[in-house]
Amino acid sequence: MATKQTWTFKARLRSRAFGWKSSHLACQRLKEAVAEIKKVARTDPVAAGDGVVSLMERIWPAFQGVDTSSGALGGAVYWAQAELLPIAICAPADRKTRDIWLDRLWQAIEDDGVDFLSLVGDRWGDLCGSREVASCWGDRFLGLLRTAWSDPRPGNYVRGTSVCLSSLLAAGRHQELLEALALRRFPFWPDRKFGVQALLSAGRMDEALAYAEASRGLNQPDTAIDAACEKILLDLGRVDEAYEKYALTANGSSTGLTTFRAISKKYPGHDPRRFFWI
Repeated sequence: MATKQTWTFKARLRSRAFGWKSSHLACQRLKEAVAEIKKVARTDPVAAGDGVVSLMERIWPAFQGVDTSSGALGGAVYWAQAELLPIAICAPADRKTRDIWLDRLWQAIEDDGVDFLSLVGDRWGDLCGSREVASCWGDRFLGLLRTAWSDPRPGNYVRGTSVCLSSLLAAGRHQELLEALALRRFPFWPDRKFGVQALLSAGRMDEALAYAEASRGLNQPDTAIDAACEKILLDLGRVDEAYEKYALTANGSSTGLTTFRAISKKYPGHDPRRFFWI
């Protein structure tokens, strides 16, 4: 069980604690919360895991009034999840504690007005802590997904989509996951990435590559798909093919220099200057 911990960030991240122009301050408070939880994780990982859940619960209530048009706050929230979710995933919590965490996190996802907690849904299967728990969460939404995706009318949406797909993946129910995804009328990479992982987990590497490539379409993130394809080829040892097809598009950044350095680091045996006018 998690021990009683007094968290400084709770008082600072109250509901509607930040105004419209408080993006910078909100990002700073979020960084402070991450540092506080990480410090506790060194000595009490279960208490830190509970702190992660508490922070996720406060993100939407605290930040709902902040202008997010610059993208800074959204990026900070995503970074905080990437930094902290492994703490909750790896915490040696018992089944009862973890079930309570999952219920609280699901309520936070339901309350989230702008999908701040997208990464929580993506990592849900890992957060479950066991195949048995993950399978239960998968069953909770699978019927709804099948119904929504089988309906010929457009626009159906299930809030727990990523929770369901991530849970099925973690539970090893790969065929059911792929069959559910096959019901979607159009490719949607945020969902199909779980299908790629299912194929990879089954050792079907070439099929995973083809599945990722088939995920392209209108408004789909080509850069993310390229990065997934590149990683598959690199894991297969097909470095030259990965370099030729995806090096530039998968590692593109805001500046040419940053892109150059990323390619140089990932492909030390190749000359990235061929992609640039230098």
